[in-house]
Amino acid sequence: MASDMAEAIRQLISEKGISEELIVNTLQEALLAAYKKKFGTSENAVVRFRENYEGVDIYAKKVIVEEDDLEDEVLQMSLDEARGYAEDAEVGDIIEFPVDPQEFDLQSAMVAKQTTRQNFRDISRDTLYAEYKSKQGELIIGYYQRERNNVIYVDLGKVEGIFPKKYQSPREVYHVGDRIKALIYEVDKGKNGLQIVLSRSHAEFVTKLLELEIPEIYDKTIEIFKIVREPGYRTKVAVYSKRDDIDPVGACVGPKGMRSQLISQELEGEKIDFIKYDVDPRQFIKNALSPAEVKTVHILDEAKHSALAIVADKELSIAIGKMGQNVKLANRLCDWSIDVKTEEQYLQDGRNIELKRAADSLFMDAEETVEAVDEGSVLLSDLPGMKNEWLRAFAEANLTLVEDFLAKDDEELSSISGLPMDDIESIKSIIEENIEIVQEETEEVLDSEDEEYTCPDCGTAVTPDMKNCPSCGVELSFEYGDDQEAQR
Repeated sequence: MASDMAEAIRQLISEKGISEELIVNTLQEALLAAYKKKFGTSENAVVRFRENYEGVDIYAKKVIVEEDDLEDEVLQMSLDEARGYAEDAEVGDIIEFPVDPQEFDLQSAMVAKQTTRQNFRDISRDTLYAEYKSKQGELIIGYYQRERNNVIYVDLGKVEGIFPKKYQSPREVYHVGDRIKALIYEVDKGKNGLQIVLSRSHAEFVTKLLELEIPEIYDKTIEIFKIVREPGYRTKVAVYSKRDDIDPVGACVGPKGMRSQLISQELEGEKIDFIKYDVDPRQFIKNALSPAEVKTVHILDEAKHSALAIVADKELSIAIGKMGQNVKLANRLCDWSIDVKTEEQYLQDGRNIELKRAADSLFMDAEETVEAVDEGSVLLSDLPGMKNEWLRAFAEANLTLVEDFLAKDDEELSSISGLPMDDIESIKSIIEENIEIVQEETEEVLDSEDEEYTCPDCGTAVTPDMKNCPSCGVELSFEYGDDQEAQR
């Protein structure tokens, strides 16, 4: 029959999850601590466990010395005494003899118990820390125990987790015994023991839910570009797939929206939008403002990531969202500063700009106007009669100057703008009617020394200082024409 010690070891392994080796080492350290308390040192102590942990024995190692050389009875033994244990003992030999644990006094026993308890606490804490540290960033299910100072304490089975207020969704309410699924956000060895911090407000929590509910995300067929949240209200998830045959948004939403509904239910009704990621910032911004339909997006300042989204009047409130949440999340998702305007607001802003430019032109004299044209600083939008659709088309193609427009042929202009040839011709007519293109004339200075002349009769080369041809003697006179020939 197994001993009490063996049963205790098995119980510790089962309940605490502590390895057999750690338990044995802990018991050994406790016995050595008791030995040291009794004899002042444990350097010569040996602890040996019997087979199947049926018991444990303690031995003291002593060096055999002559009677006259005996100085420390704890570490040394006289030859005569040693031969009482072993007849063949000699000076210099080391002999082991048993020590009865019952000889330990009360203080020594208390030291052993305290050492054991402390070591087991440390081992248990370290074991749990290693276990839950490996699970950091994963989902876990626990049960509501109690609440104190806005912190919910959750029973995780082996240990208790804490669920701070700042990591709770503002719309969720919990009661004693409620099942709570949360993210293991942080694992730390605190002053008061192991501390496991839970969260349901971080984006990583949604990531794990998606991996759980959508197999394509779990196996990386569909990948998550970015997740932004307003916990309790709305979440936007940008997804993409490297496979052309996969619709990332459709797969995430699921048949009849079942997958997105399951995730929304877990988030206590929080709305979730799946957005298709696009490398083109214009298209990505359009997608990010979902569920609003965006007509067009203008890049105002690429370096500063500033853009303007144009929507229909009925779509403006949807694009902005309740308390501006939709456009704020779109800003964070795309990492762009997005301004949303209706078509009427956009056109009104355009008219205001045109009026300002017209007013400024009143103070420009003729020379300044000509200079501006020469330098190519006239904008297409400065021209009267330009339609907004034309301006938008060329703005998206980063073509805004008259000079750049005239530098391209009609087919190229139609290709980059998407406008028909009739519109291109109309724009060219507007330019011709309103702008006089000044071209610099270059004067050709004829250097007589570098020009060549020939005799009209024999073709011999002659110079302007000759009166007669040196070959045929014909009289010469010089008139400067296109053919550069000397005349009779």
